[in-house]
Amino acid sequence: MSQPNIVVFLSDDHAEWALGCSGNSEIRTPTLDHLARTGVRMRNAFTPSPVCSPARASFWTGLYPSQHGIHDFLAQQDPEVAATPWLATERLLGELFQRGGYETAMVGKWHVGRTDEPSAGFDYWAPHDYLDPAPDRQVVTDDAVRFLRGRDTERPFFLYVGHFATHSPWEGAPERLVDQFRTATFTDIPDDASYRYGQLAGEALFTTRDDPREALAQYYAAVSEIDEGVGRVLDELEAQGLTGDTLVAYTSDHGLMTGHHGLWGKGNATVPYNMLDESIRVPMIVRHPGVLLGGQERDEFVNHCDLFELLLEHAGVDVPDRRHRHPGRSFRELCRGGYLGDWPDEVCAEYGDTRMIRTRNEKLVWQPGVDRTLLFDLASDPRESVDVAADRPASVAELSKRLDEWFARYDGPGTSGLRVAELPRHNKREAWRDHGPHDIVAHPPWITR
Repeated sequence: MSQPNIVVFLSDDHAEWALGCSGNSEIRTPTLDHLARTGVRMRNAFTPSPVCSPARASFWTGLYPSQHGIHDFLAQQDPEVAATPWLATERLLGELFQRGGYETAMVGKWHVGRTDEPSAGFDYWAPHDYLDPAPDRQVVTDDAVRFLRGRDTERPFFLYVGHFATHSPWEGAPERLVDQFRTATFTDIPDDASYRYGQLAGEALFTTRDDPREALAQYYAAVSEIDEGVGRVLDELEAQGLTGDTLVAYTSDHGLMTGHHGLWGKGNATVPYNMLDESIRVPMIVRHPGVLLGGQERDEFVNHCDLFELLLEHAGVDVPDRRHRHPGRSFRELCRGGYLGDWPDEVCAEYGDTRMIRTRNEKLVWQPGVDRTLLFDLASDPRESVDVAADRPASVAELSKRLDEWFARYDGPGTSGLRVAELPRHNKREAWRDHGPHDIVAHPPWITR
């Protein structure tokens, strides 16, 4: 086969720290650990935005939110939100693969627009979400295997698998998995002081906080549940003799805090929104036996836009007109054991009007909505507990300049996060329209205990 098959797992709320191969001593992820041992694990992978819909849109478009225009999670049950033509002017990854000769499939969580009809570029469409009434989390894997068994064997395929078991409210995982974690120590969760630069919001206000050990057992079990689902798909590839012809990538839309910094949730666990490392770091593992150099752990900074570019390069799918506006860069050469001396040693992220730049040793967070710039010394203060902006004006000036230069290149006048209050609503809890605390129900009415 001249073009490799591509399988991408993009899980919901699966934090980078919640993997055995990332150093967690108690979580059980044998499949993903095996994938990391036989593939390439990017130890410094980040999301462009620490919330579902913007991060997913960046994966599908290769663009930052200030380019593609989705800046917060989409409340798809809201008729106004459902009627907005999100990403209507963008060519998504599925369409690019389809035009490149691939049979394409999307199963699981979509969350970048309506799901009642297939998005352009997909031959097989099976959306599922934790918001579905009585969601069946295993159906995601069932549909992925169903596609693999019914595919056109004369064409290469692109299969996207969107797991959601790790999303709140952190309950309902299989008891056989939960039970093994109820006696865990959870010593891998730092005993942090409460985050001092934002008020609790969103998932941080769930009643989960009333029984954190049970919620942790449920979260760890949900990670193991996803791990089993990934294993079933890998087994099906092996049974069909496709392992050597297939690139498999595993990542998540953003990170998650489960007590880290005294918070539960991600970027919107606080108002103003946060850019804490547990929110922005994601797992990223890429494997293609015999083509990529397995057994590597790489330290380069990468994100979903870089993964977008790697997948297209690996598949030989060329889109000449995308280069001038796409911020990502393929790291395929790194995965082949190579070295790229000009690879950037910094990463940027955004969430609405909040913007961040992170280097190896410092992180600057600009929050124009509340007229504040935070600076954290990651070398001496990895828990991001003390803002040192007032003590380091030179660092603030330099990092602010680099952040401005980045977004001067990758900021659309009609989609900029700095104009987000003028853009269509994503949901009814947008912090840029109201910087007060945002209460939400502890358990949405369609989810029962």
